Amino acid sequence: MPVSGPLPLIPPAARRPGEGQGANPSVVALGGGHGLSASLSALRLLTQELTAIVTVADDGGSSGRLRRELGVLPPGDLRMALAALCDDTDWGRTWRDVMQHRFSSRNGEEGSLHDHAMGNLLIVTLWELLGDPVAGLQWAGALLGARGRVLPMASVPLTIEGDVLSEAGGSLRVTTVSGQAKLAVAADTGNVSNVRLVPGDAPACKDALEAVELADWVILGPGSWYTSVLPHLLLPELRDALCRTSARRCLTMNLSNDTRETLGMSAIDHLSVISRYAPDLTVDVVLVDPSVVADRKEFETAVAGMGGRAVFGRVGVSTGKPVHDPLRLATSYNDMFAEI
Repeated sequence: MPVSGPLPLIPPAARRPGEGQGANPSVVALGGGHGLSASLSALRLLTQELTAIVTVADDGGSSGRLRRELGVLPPGDLRMALAALCDDTDWGRTWRDVMQHRFSSRNGEEGSLHDHAMGNLLIVTLWELLGDPVAGLQWAGALLGARGRVLPMASVPLTIEGDVLSEAGGSLRVTTVSGQAKLAVAADTGNVSNVRLVPGDAPACKDALEAVELADWVILGPGSWYTSVLPHLLLPELRDALCRTSARRCLTMNLSNDTRETLGMSAIDHLSVISRYAPDLTVDVVLVDPSVVADRKEFETAVAGMGGRAVFGRVGVSTGKPVHDPLRLATSYNDMFAEI
């Protein structure tokens, strides 16, 4: 199938005197799942120097099955990142759909392939053939024509767990919830706290650490706050790299505060979570849609406490659903790159 041509780029920020970004800034985006896909879909319109660093704590669905059965890194969030980096050509759209395709057993049966994503199987195949997760993802990206590269945050599969404070029979109790799939809905029963990774001293992916060190911009979020955004700050080597890097740092807020893992939390509460687990992390910009901020002045003060400034922008889809619009998000990022 012929490729219809290169994807037009939004004009990127021009180089300012004394700045090293140039016309093609090196950007590292961290997260997982749909949130990271949203930021990558926007950022690939702005730069060709783009690296996604992806969580590897997923234990549900197709990824969880492959992780348990084969002992591999969960491939699902990595697959979604690769799919988001496919361009808008016939080739890119086709391979994006191939990667995202899920098998469905007939007549209500659950066969061995039921609910497996094709992209997960392709990625794991490359891992087994090459014996190297980074090389496997590089080959997958080359096949897709991905506009950027995808890296795992850690070299081994991780488990995320947290304590959930709930009330039962008039008394408070603390329950430990283990696994990303369970923690993602933990706010249904109580308040999530004391989130951690197991193993706590897992090695970070060396290529990911190097990408953070050499980046012009590091973008954390949007995404599920406890299970996609926070894990990058729970891994000691990666947290230290994010604190040390000379890159400018942007925290992108979600379009909804009340999710099934952050129920009852405000936008400022989300910032407090980041500061609690990474007190040495400073930010240059916090990008937020005004619809999720109750008090602008209070929010700006909280962001200033993290060393940065708040940038308000309408970045959601026009339907009002809590989904980022890639073009609106790209425009906000592009303005941010130019102004700072």
